[in-house]
Amino acid sequence: MDLSALLPVFLVVLALLGLGVLGMAVGVIFKRPCLRGSCGGPALHTVGGEKISCATCPNRKREAAETESAADAA
Repeated sequence: MDLSALLPVFLVVLALLGLGVLGMAVGVIFKRPCLRGSCGGPALHTVGGEKISCATCPNRKREAAETESAADAA
């Protein structure tokens, strides 16, 4: 197999990857999603008005409890 046979395959794969990246970029540009963590981001507050940090995240505590109970059951 020589280089001239691999060049068209390489170009097709490169074009497909480029279209995939372009599609994701267009989706980000038009949707404008806000990047957030599992607790909703830095603007999220508790009922008492305190900011939620990673240490006080209720989702993190719940996941830790579920992992611990699964380890105890095994």
